[in-house]
Amino acid sequence: MEYRVDAGGETDREDRGVAAIQTTIGDGSWTVERASTGIVGLDDVLGGGFPRNRLFLVQGDPGVGKTTLAMQFLLEGARQGERVLYVTLSESLEEIRDVVHSHAWSLDGVDIYEFSQEDQLSAQSHSTVFHPAEVELGETMRLLLEVVERVQPARVVFDSLSELRLLAHDSLRYRREILSLKHYFAGRKCTVLLLDDRTTDAGDRQLQSLCHGVVALDNTVPEYGVERYRIRITKMRGVRFRGGFHDYIIRTGGLDVYPRLVAAEHKTEFINKPIASGIQALDDLLGGGLDRGASIALMGPSGCGKSTIATRYIVAAAMRGENSAMFLFEETPATLFQRSRLLHMDLKPHVDNGCVEIQSIDPAELAPNEFIQQVRDSVEKGGAKIVLIDSLNGYLNAMPGERYLILQLHELLTYLSQQGVTTLLITAQAGMMAAAPVPGLDISYIADTALLFRYFEFGGAIKKAISVFKRRSGSHEQTIRELTLGGDAGISISEPLTQFRGLLTGVPTFEGPMEASA
Repeated sequence: MEYRVDAGGETDREDRGVAAIQTTIGDGSWTVERASTGIVGLDDVLGGGFPRNRLFLVQGDPGVGKTTLAMQFLLEGARQGERVLYVTLSESLEEIRDVVHSHAWSLDGVDIYEFSQEDQLSAQSHSTVFHPAEVELGETMRLLLEVVERVQPARVVFDSLSELRLLAHDSLRYRREILSLKHYFAGRKCTVLLLDDRTTDAGDRQLQSLCHGVVALDNTVPEYGVERYRIRITKMRGVRFRGGFHDYIIRTGGLDVYPRLVAAEHKTEFINKPIASGIQALDDLLGGGLDRGASIALMGPSGCGKSTIATRYIVAAAMRGENSAMFLFEETPATLFQRSRLLHMDLKPHVDNGCVEIQSIDPAELAPNEFIQQVRDSVEKGGAKIVLIDSLNGYLNAMPGERYLILQLHELLTYLSQQGVTTLLITAQAGMMAAAPVPGLDISYIADTALLFRYFEFGGAIKKAISVFKRRSGSHEQTIRELTLGGDAGISISEPLTQFRGLLTGVPTFEGPMEASA
């Protein structure tokens, strides 16, 4: 990823992998070299990694993954053949090894120096083990730098600053020592991470002002489900980065960061050809079929055929050799396979040959940006041309604490549209006959096309109706047709129901001849 900034402040972004940042002012230019963090998503947020030879602060409460992030940063440097150094002031060497082993990492190529209670050092000692509380801060800093002089690393991590803060006793002396540390590393071609657990009340604004950049990690605990972790770049001097909060998870193997999606950065050209379902009456309702790159809302009460119609389009696409992705928040794949087989549109063979990808989603265990990344992977890596989200109710209801899910959904739909991907959104509405939108879940204004499903009662039986009430890209039928599921056809759609009035109320009035009603 490359950013160019000219004298007028305009930015031009080009995708070039993990590239440097080139800044141009007047006739001169320089390149900011980057040190990859070893975390793909974080490199994306930073625009390629940390600017080299600078000092950065990584802040967060205990348990948010600061040590894990720092170790991934060092391991990436070791992988690239760099000399790296981890200085632990608070955790023991055994604790560090436990962290490393829990992620199935190897410490090959990583120098670790522990300052612990076992040994005390004089000012002239060359040992690497001592307890900071038993010596003065200045002497401690000098001994730390002696270790750096011996190792000559390209990357250094200090974990953590809380011990140095305790020795300083006052903020002025603490700030002075950190400033001297910054000046020491200024000409040594070394990228430094300082880890801070934010245990003080002051918030260390002074420390943030001294560092070249600040990375903040935090977590929230919802009323139900696992903790949600977020990362934010609060400061990064002289370079552009992706602002805002970005979700991440801590798993075996390290941190996975999911950058906030910016749809404007992903634009492609595609040919807009209608997508046929293989059912002529259904395609006629939609004016010829679904549009490429459109978002289609299928709305109606539970059990009225929304998922079945969406599956029909996916099976038809698979028969044409096109890939699709189905994200299920409620229905299990086994139930979906059984239903599709009974309706003569067997989905299982298309899953087996790779044309259809099915993912069962547990939103209580999933961060919003993690889900968006899964959708992106299906499109960018799996080549999906149709994406089904079934349903939005389960997604939103399982994460009531997330305030901006609709805005994230809007950004996702814009991204998919620019990729030429057709999105099918299943939305269950409240009620059975005269269904109404669920509060907070009216997405009709977001969707490009809206299909409305309704139950109605006639002749002592409950029947289903389907209609289209919105299509941004062109005309569509204004009629209402009956939808029948089952039988030899599997799915059948009648001629327009022109002899009924009040179908959408659920209790229509028949106005045709009596023999027709019989």
